[in-house]
Amino acid sequence: MSHTDSRKASIRLYKKLKYGWILATTTFTGNFILAFLTTYFFRSLGYADDVNYVFFLAILAVGLWVTEAIPPFAVGIFIFSGLLLGFGTDLILVEHKTPVEMYLGTWTSNVIWLLLGGFFLAEGMSIVGLDRSLFRFTMRKFGNQPNRLLLGILLTTGVASMVMSNTATTAMMVSSILPLVRLLGKTSPYSKALLVGIPAAATLGGMGTIIGSTPNAIAVGALQEKGHYLTFVDWMVFGIPMAFVTLLIFWRFLVKTLKLGEVTLDLTELANKPKSPFTFERGAVIFTLVITVGMWLTESIHGLPIAATSGIPIVLLTLFQVVKAEDVRRLPWDTLMLVAGGLALGIAMVDVGLTDIIMDAITHLDIPLAGVAVILSLVAVGISNIMSNTAAAAILVPLGLSLPGVWGIVTPLVVSLSCSCSLLLPVSTPANAISYSTGLIEQKSFFPSGLLMMVLGPLMAFGTVMLYTYLFGYFS
Repeated sequence: MSHTDSRKASIRLYKKLKYGWILATTTFTGNFILAFLTTYFFRSLGYADDVNYVFFLAILAVGLWVTEAIPPFAVGIFIFSGLLLGFGTDLILVEHKTPVEMYLGTWTSNVIWLLLGGFFLAEGMSIVGLDRSLFRFTMRKFGNQPNRLLLGILLTTGVASMVMSNTATTAMMVSSILPLVRLLGKTSPYSKALLVGIPAAATLGGMGTIIGSTPNAIAVGALQEKGHYLTFVDWMVFGIPMAFVTLLIFWRFLVKTLKLGEVTLDLTELANKPKSPFTFERGAVIFTLVITVGMWLTESIHGLPIAATSGIPIVLLTLFQVVKAEDVRRLPWDTLMLVAGGLALGIAMVDVGLTDIIMDAITHLDIPLAGVAVILSLVAVGISNIMSNTAAAAILVPLGLSLPGVWGIVTPLVVSLSCSCSLLLPVSTPANAISYSTGLIEQKSFFPSGLLMMVLGPLMAFGTVMLYTYLFGYFS
């Protein structure tokens, strides 16, 4: 780069820092006006004030997340403030029935504790060098050719997420590739490919088994209530092909759009680094990792929820003095604010009946049942981007189950798989949130691949389940 180019870049950066508040304020105001106008027309449909208010907050929050007028974590706090102002006072909603504690309770939700446990595991692995050991293992198996190595990392992530938490898998894998990302720099397309690809691989890989993702279990449980039983192997017959095909498509998309074929990796520095000696701290982290993952995998035996066993790394790693006070301060607490705000918005949408209104409008459309199934799957992936995919599945699976004939079986399965294709925003999945929490990737980096999966994922889910249903004849 010439001195002239450097000077121009410096001037642009200075102007951005000096006048950035003007752009941010203008964008925020524009989002507010757009949400207000949209709500004004929505209000003419005659719904209650609390429905209109939550609709306004949802439109405004989505706009702020997409445009980044304020940081994503600040949007989470803004959602809390809006809900507390509307439902905790008489300033906006005179009649309201929802106790505000319901929204504040998202700070202690299972997802938050699962995230926090994953953060402690990742921090412990990083401190003792286990993340670098995992990366060297993957590099030995798949080589250092950029595209092949990326595929190997994504496949490793996808397979692991079929039997353990997507959140924990992402925390482990992101921690393992951070040395490479820091070596390449955050502006490298390969760094972007890793930090976008790993959370996507964990989420898409979770479609492979019943325990791989909570929406899967919701669909299986709902079908069992209707007398349709799916075994672990039954699900894998269509779940694993769906997981691997979408993962491979995602990999090819990253390779093409980020032009990874032009990337040259020099991994000599990482490969030649001496192995970390086996110390007490390293052994403590391995012990904690084995115990925690073992408890996650055997939840059906001991009955302790994953969120509860996520406290194991928090207790053990601090007890063994691996993670100290200064390490805890470095944890991405802003990510928890982001996720908690998204969960609170989802609860509000359900509580006031906004999601029921949307679903009723769709199910009463004059279209074939196949079209209803496709629309429900598209809605599933859409709302899963701004609320918990577990909550989305809990809302939509019963609606799909109410459809007549074979569509009452196909639709819940399609919906549950579609919920795992929401990859558009950092708040869309805890896996995305973990990757974003590194501070090495921008929110907009998730958009291209997220949009791809929003369209392709539901259509592939529909085709895969239909093929399973009619060719294998499990539901006759």
